[in-house]
Amino acid sequence: MALHKSMFDEFGLGTIWVRRATQPAEPAAAVFEEPVTVPERSAPIPLNRAAAAELERAASIAPERDTTDALSALDAALSAAQKSQGLVRETQVASKSASGEPPAFDDIPWLDDVPEEARTEPDTLDETANDIASLDWDVLADRVSVCERCKLCERRTNAVFGVGDRDADWMLIGEAPGENEDKLGEPFVGQAGKLLDSMLHSVALSREDNVFIANVIKCRPPGNRNPELDEVARCEPYLKRQVALVKPKLIVALGRFAAQSLLKSEASIASLRGRVHDYEGVPVIVTYHPAYLLRSLPDKAKAWADLCLAQATYRESLKASDGA
Repeated sequence: MALHKSMFDEFGLGTIWVRRATQPAEPAAAVFEEPVTVPERSAPIPLNRAAAAELERAASIAPERDTTDALSALDAALSAAQKSQGLVRETQVASKSASGEPPAFDDIPWLDDVPEEARTEPDTLDETANDIASLDWDVLADRVSVCERCKLCERRTNAVFGVGDRDADWMLIGEAPGENEDKLGEPFVGQAGKLLDSMLHSVALSREDNVFIANVIKCRPPGNRNPELDEVARCEPYLKRQVALVKPKLIVALGRFAAQSLLKSEASIASLRGRVHDYEGVPVIVTYHPAYLLRSLPDKAKAWADLCLAQATYRESLKASDGA
């Protein structure tokens, strides 16, 4: 196994080069005859007996030109030393835990292989979520426009807050902005938006009258990929606050991802359709995303059936409100 020269230096087995101004250069093989010394370390690596034995054997072999055996011995010493360091570190963590002192991130063995940029202290998502839950419309819109709660903010042109009647009975929720939405800062524009407007008109609604339209995610994911779970979790407080402010009597989830995110489900859209679900106490109807319907025209009939179910559910909701 080939090892980098720095590993030899770490154990004090690095080659020591000596300038010989008065002697002719020797062949390359002669470098193995140079004396190898083990300098004293101010902070030695903690070794167990197995590691110390392997290191001693590597030191005895290294000056004798048998590089294959020396490398093998050094590799074994390194492996044993790593195990020794792991044991020492676990002991340190255990002692800190016993004393009531929380271990630092550098003292947690299972973080050794975690990239440095990922070794961060837990953030304050819960605290900021509680803060978001108290915002009014204008402050909430301003907060979304400058949000940096996830990495999607790095590439966005505009955050897409939502549009429509803020006192609406119907709330339509899509998945995430696309390219056109990112440019204009408005949900459901382009051909998919035109189809959605037609669907609303078919049930005597419009995006300006008794309808509020929003997305699960407020910023466009690169390449229009599905949002990641972490991105959904960081953006969810905004949607929850929007639902709380609108107080809709009905939510229509547009597309598989929106339905799965709202309902915390991995079920297919086929199995979620045709039933009444619940989100934050509001009835939810699941239907296809307009962009999907543009590619699959036969499913428009199913989307119409979903809208009819939504209308019936809305009327039931109105009756329940009047009875209360």
